Order: sequence, then C-alpha cells, then structure tokens
Amino acid sequence: MQLTEKYGTWALVAGASEGIGAAYATYLASSGFNLVLVARRKEPLEELAKALTSKFKIQAKCISCDLANTGAALQLQEATKDMEVGLLVYNAALSHIGAFEKDTLEHNNKIAQANMVTPMNLVHLFAEPMLNRGNGAIILMASLAGFQGSGFLATYAATKAFNRIFAESLWYEWKDRGVDVIACCAGATATPNFINTKPEKADFFAPRVQSPDEVVKECFEKLGKQPSFITGTGNKLASFIMQKLMPRKTAINIMGDTTRKMYRL
Repeated sequence: MQLTEKYGTWALVAGASEGIGAAYATYLASSGFNLVLVARRKEPLEELAKALTSKFKIQAKCISCDLANTGAALQLQEATKDMEVGLLVYNAALSHIGAFEKDTLEHNNKIAQANMVTPMNLVHLFAEPMLNRGNGAIILMASLAGFQGSGFLATYAATKAFNRIFAESLWYEWKDRGVDVIACCAGATATPNFINTKPEKADFFAPRVQSPDEVVKECFEKLGKQPSFITGTGNKLASFIMQKLMPRKTAINIMGDTTRKMYRL
C-alpha cells in the first residue's frame, strides 16, 4: 500500500529546512504527499518547497515558527486548520555541547521546550483527528545519546530519552486504532548542524556517520512495524554492546569520553 493511501495526502515536517528534516520532506514529496514545512528560518524552507513542488508536482506550505516558543504547537494547529494532516514528523531539536553549568538556564529551558514540550503538544493536537479518522502516523526523532547518560550533552540526551519513551508508549496505546507511532533513534548523521560543530574523528569503536537519506529510508521501512528502532548496522551493534554487554557505568563513561574527544572538551 502506498503511504498516501494509508495516511492521507498531507504531511507536516517540523525542522524541515535542512539535514534529516529536508530528507524527510524529499522522501514524502517523492511518495506523493503535499507538505507543510516548518522551521524558524523561512528562506531555506521556501527554497526547498520550490524544488520539491517543481520536481514532484505536489503542494507545499511554508511556516516560519520558532519551535522553542510555548505557543508553537497552537500556531501550527491554526495554520493547518483547513488541511487534513495525516503524517507528522518532528525532527527539530536544540542542543548544547559542553558542560551543563556553562550553558544558560534560559537556553536549557529552550532545549526542553523545543525537544520535548512542543512535540508533545503537537502530537496531542494532531493525533486527535487521526484517531477519529482511524488512520495516521507520527515520527519522532530520538537519539542514541538518550539511551544512557551522555556527558556534555546532558539536557539534549535527556530530552531524546523522553522522545523515545513517549513514542513507544503511544505506539502501544494506538497500535490497534490505525495510528502508527515510531521513535527513530539516530546516531551521528552528516547534517549541516553536525558538520558545523567540527567534530574530530572518533575512535574505531564509533559507528560510521550516516547520511540523512539513509536514516529516513530506514525509518519508513520500520514505520507501522515497531515502536522504535536504531538506525544503521553500526549503531545497532554499538548500542547492543553498550546496553547489553557492559555495565551501565561503563556505557556512560564511553559516551562522555567520546564526546569529550570529538569536541576537544
């Protein structure tokens, strides 16, 4: 069954301007979805929309929205009130790389808002009509950083743990009601944000950095089949070793040491 036959013709991608979000938008457009593209910066959204509408002959609406604002979810609900959004992707995320106490309280609250509260609110608002119709899909981006304590990524890692548990819980609640929910747990991915942090090459134990297209393709292969998954063979193996074969303390030390080395902390 085609994705549009299962979920409808409109998809919303939050955090769509580049990287994994743009890859989701491209995959969905190639599958025939009309798109609601959301990000803080409107210019790259409009460039992406122009390219996708020209290539795939779909419709696209661009919404400039700061997802760290408390009213972001309601803004998006209002902006899409005349559309039947059947697939929601939440890819947006804020982070701080470095010592927790060196970041401001204000920024930590923005990370929590953008990474946890806004997606929770969006799911609440957009899932209700999906459940009433008996069809829909929700994809939440999580991270390997959220599987254990991750030094120098403390708030970000904690929010990604929330996303995975939130998605898995809703998967159970809605699996017999026609709404598919999945947490996509990615490792290092070659997005512009990741590249701009200028990470040093990790040691041999670190899995290969994936492309955004690889992450997205695997996500749609798993959607509707399981509540969460880890992208990439290398990430799966590393996670298995750290979660199943090592003491938790060791796994936490490895994550912190790796981040320290990558970012020269």
